[in-house]
Amino acid sequence: MTETFPDLMQKDFSQEDIIAMLGATSDDEIEVIRSAAEKVLLENCGNEVYTRGLIEASNICRCNCYYCGIRKSNKNVERYDMKVEEIVDAALWCVDHGYGSMVIQAGERHSARFIDRIEEALKQIKQQTRSEELPQGLGITLGVGEQTPEVYRRFFEAGAHRYLLRVETTNPDLFEKIHPSGQTLETRIDCLNSLREVGYQVGTGVMIGLPGQTLEDLANDILFFKRQDIDMIGMGPFIPNEETPLGRELCPDVCVRMNLALLMIAVTRLVLKDVNIASTTALEALDPEGREAGLRFGANVIMPLMTPQSVRRNYLLYPGKPCLDEDLLASRTALEKSINSVGREMVANKWGDAVHFKKRNLNKGETTS
Repeated sequence: MTETFPDLMQKDFSQEDIIAMLGATSDDEIEVIRSAAEKVLLENCGNEVYTRGLIEASNICRCNCYYCGIRKSNKNVERYDMKVEEIVDAALWCVDHGYGSMVIQAGERHSARFIDRIEEALKQIKQQTRSEELPQGLGITLGVGEQTPEVYRRFFEAGAHRYLLRVETTNPDLFEKIHPSGQTLETRIDCLNSLREVGYQVGTGVMIGLPGQTLEDLANDILFFKRQDIDMIGMGPFIPNEETPLGRELCPDVCVRMNLALLMIAVTRLVLKDVNIASTTALEALDPEGREAGLRFGANVIMPLMTPQSVRRNYLLYPGKPCLDEDLLASRTALEKSINSVGREMVANKWGDAVHFKKRNLNKGETTS
C-alpha cells in the first residue's frame, strides 16, 4: 500500500482519505481496500446477506430526469400500472420462498389514485403475510420518489418501514445538470429529513461515473451519507441510455465505472461500517459476476427481480438490464448459489434491518423488530 493511503481500520476518515482510497488503481491496492471492507462488514454486520424481492409496480413517472429510461418525455416506453392484487401476489410469493422483505418501486407520481393504491397494497401485504416466521408480516421497503410528509406518514402507517430515495449526486451543480428545472437537491434532502422524522429506516444513494463527476464529488457523497445518518445505501455505476439526454454524453469506460462502483461500496463500508449496502442490478448489467463482486466488496443486501415478465421489459431505467427472462424460482435458486459462492449465507424469513438503525433506536431507549 502506498503512503498516501490511510489506516483502513480507523474510526474516522477525512475527505482526503476517502479520495485516496477511491483513486486506487492497482490490483494490489484495490484488493487491500476490498479485504478491509469485507473485514469491517463481517465484524459489524455478520456473514448474512438479506434479500428483498423487487416489485416495479409502475413505470409511469411525472419526472423528466436526464438519465432515466422511464422519464416522462420518453415516448418509446409502454406504460403500465400493476394492480393491488398483483403486488400482493408477488409479496405472497416472497413469503413462500423465504424472502423476508420486499421492495416496492415505481415512478414518482402525486395523484390521489396512485397514493391510495400504494397505501392499499401496503395494508393488504401486512394483513396477508403475517406468519409464525414473520409475526409482523413481510418487511417492506418503498421507493416512489419525492412525496409530502403527510403521504410518507400514510405509507408508514400502512406498513412500509424502509424508504429508498436516491439523491444521485450531492454536488448541486452536477445535480442541476442531470435534472430539469423544478427538481432540486435541497428538496430531495428535505424529503430525506421528513422520512427520518416519520420513523423510516432511510436509504439513499448515488450514480457512479456520471459525465463530469470527480472523485471529490464521490467522497463528498460518502460524507453526506454519514452526516445524514443514513441507514441503507443503494448505488451503482451510471449506465448511459440512448433514450435520454445524458445517454449521449461521454462518460468513463465500462471498466473504470465498474471498478469505481466497487470501490464506492468498499469505501462506504469502511466509513459507515454498520449500514446496509445493496449489491445492485446495475453492477450485474456491466458484469455477469457483478452481483457477487458487490458482496465481496462489502455489500450485504440483494434485490432479486420479482416484477411479472409481462411488464418487466417496460421498466428499463438503462439498457442491458439482467434477468429479464429469468423464471422466479430459477432466480431464487441462482441467487442462493451466487451468495454461497462468495462464502456468505442467504438468510430466510428475516427483515434484515440495518444494524445502524437498530443501534440508533436502542440508544434512544426504543425497541426494534
